[in-house]
Amino acid sequence: MKTVMKFATLIMGLTLAACASQPAYRAAENGGYGYSETKLTDTQYRVYFKGKGSDKTKAMDYAMLRAAEVTLNEGYDWFVVANRETMVDRERVSVEPETGFSKRYTRVTDCGLVTCRTRAYPESTLSTGIFVGGQEKSVIESALDIQLGRGTRPDSSSSFDARQVKENLSSKD
Repeated sequence: MKTVMKFATLIMGLTLAACASQPAYRAAENGGYGYSETKLTDTQYRVYFKGKGSDKTKAMDYAMLRAAEVTLNEGYDWFVVANRETMVDRERVSVEPETGFSKRYTRVTDCGLVTCRTRAYPESTLSTGIFVGGQEKSVIESALDIQLGRGTRPDSSSSFDARQVKENLSSKD
């Protein structure tokens, strides 16, 4: 019986270690964390990256890295970012004990090429019991609409050489 318990503990520990060590840059499964893309036309894609935390730069870098990979995988040289959005969804659990009726706001920030817009959505909850503790959970999503191309890259601040982007951003993950 002791051997079975030791084996079960070992398996549980290895499973937890495997889950904790998943890299941030990975393919998303079933809408989970990681990257994904949707083919819109033969040369247009929407690329997504969803991660934990609120680091907008890292989320955008991972979305750009995936855009470069898609471009190269499809046999193209460069891509143009037609539209970009970054959204942060935060949820804070109170550190103060509380009971009864509470109203929380979920803040969502949408960023385009030039400006950002933040909106707050109210959520009312009726709580029974005492809640103690505190945590903040954040999820960040970055989405890019890209146009793929070959040959001479357009002279624009929104066009990128896929090989250079991949080389520069691959070292960050």
